[in-house]
Amino acid sequence: MGQDAILDIVDVKKQYGAALALKGVSLRVERGEFVALVGPSGCGKTTLLKQIAGFENPDSGRIAIEGQDMAGVPASERPTSMVFQKLALFPHMTVAQNIGFPLKLRARAADEIARKVREMADLMHLKPEYLARFPRQLSGGEQQRVALARSMISAPKLLLLDEPLSALDVKLKKILQAELKRLHRSLGVTFVHVTHDLEEAMMLADRICVMRNGEALQVGKPNDIYYRPADEFVAGFIGETNLLEVEVTEVLPDMIRYRGPDIADVDGILSRALMAEDVRPGPAKLMVRPELLALAKDGERYPSAIAAEITETFGKGGAIQFRAVTPGGQPLVVEVPGTSHWPARLGDKVRLGWMKRDIYLLQARG
Repeated sequence: MGQDAILDIVDVKKQYGAALALKGVSLRVERGEFVALVGPSGCGKTTLLKQIAGFENPDSGRIAIEGQDMAGVPASERPTSMVFQKLALFPHMTVAQNIGFPLKLRARAADEIARKVREMADLMHLKPEYLARFPRQLSGGEQQRVALARSMISAPKLLLLDEPLSALDVKLKKILQAELKRLHRSLGVTFVHVTHDLEEAMMLADRICVMRNGEALQVGKPNDIYYRPADEFVAGFIGETNLLEVEVTEVLPDMIRYRGPDIADVDGILSRALMAEDVRPGPAKLMVRPELLALAKDGERYPSAIAAEITETFGKGGAIQFRAVTPGGQPLVVEVPGTSHWPARLGDKVRLGWMKRDIYLLQARG
């Protein structure tokens, strides 16, 4: 384990009855990182979080925090703290008592607890008068801040977040996402965050781990996950995308040749840097994100282009989204910056162009 790694998960497996929840997951988290675990429901992300926290034990594999194997170490003795989707605030305790509860469990002095509670309330932008209130007297966002303050008061090495913002309305969620980013930057604590919100993961995380069926499919920086996905599932799960059917005709050491039934390409050549490692001759998928497709104007030329008909339009304020279909029946999504003068209408025949550097080739899955 590297000098700056705080968490090392090696080949962790977990089974519930006949269901294998984790199938040998490995993940390394550096000190001070913000790592997001994303994937469809039942993929194993919350199970993995519980293994790190010590609420459950893996059937096999190893979890180490700061180099120490956590096997047999109870949750209460791990340098972790967890914020749950259901905040689990004590309704009979005041806000101050809720925040200070972890220190009370550690038998800290009353004056130290009071001082730390004030510091955490200030850090979380909770008004001093809130400390005497009960959770039911606060808004959802304020309760969320109390839960975060309680989780941070014991200065954990690892903060584990299990979808803590999922129940909030959109506007409040945006505010608290910014608060999480600020907290992470100011405290320097390592965050491991489970979320269904892909935009949230892209905004907050230094790295994203995409999971499916108990496996970690890809771990990488948000931009790499988005523009250089490991396979079709990751490409489609992390944001909307276009996957055009093509055929790889030749694989060379530094490039490949390909062709597509609807695609007009200048040379049909693609650099090896613009494709997944497992691409081989035969069916493949050419990925181009909606915002990287352009509505080609008359006389405007792109290295690659495709004819299409607009089948639907959506105004999104700052952007306009078009749904289209090629003559061969392949669906496409195009997103352009918002404007008062829409560049295309329903039923228009258009040409969609892209630059070679903006595409990525994936092996087609049977």
